[in-house]
Amino acid sequence: MSPTAPSGELRAWIEQHLDPLEGDHATQAASDFDLGPNAFPNEPVELMPAAVLVGLIEREGGYSVLLTRRADTLRRHTGQIALPGGRCDPGETIWQTALREAHEEVGLAPDFVSLAGLSSPYRTGTGFLVTPVVGFIQAGFSLEPNPAEVADIFETPFGFLMDPANHEQHERLGPQGETRRFYAMTHEDRFIWGATAGMLRALYERLYGAAVA
Repeated sequence: MSPTAPSGELRAWIEQHLDPLEGDHATQAASDFDLGPNAFPNEPVELMPAAVLVGLIEREGGYSVLLTRRADTLRRHTGQIALPGGRCDPGETIWQTALREAHEEVGLAPDFVSLAGLSSPYRTGTGFLVTPVVGFIQAGFSLEPNPAEVADIFETPFGFLMDPANHEQHERLGPQGETRRFYAMTHEDRFIWGATAGMLRALYERLYGAAVA
């Protein structure tokens, strides 16, 4: 189904392609290593559970995805584009983490989010296993960035992010001279790359099947 299809039809179709919130997650994880095996030779063995919210907002031209630019004062991933999220607290479910982090980072009240299901988990080279939680954000919400974590909040069209023609592949050298190859999506002046682009690419593959970008 086209990512620009009527919102009601597209929402039902997306929900059918996601894993349920509870129970076993049968989907194989995507990772930072998919485009370049051994790009992170010192990858931690034990992965820390984390979650992000893929928040879909219905707009006149179709759904858009809620994204942030990380604060310039953060120690890691400074200024990068990210989905709201973070590591799981003890006793939390994946979806509880996604809702809590979205509330803490951008002020999104959980009552405005209708959870649809889970996308493919994603292993990062920094030692996290991140599960994207897909949710539809209802009209009437308000947002307020947490200045300690978020420099900016914006939206990017879902149709753009789900178009494989926009899935670029880039290379950078790591701190030990290793080559890292990764997905990126450039929309207007926003360069979405790394784990965020990888998770969006994994969502595309789940919904539409793999294709050559």
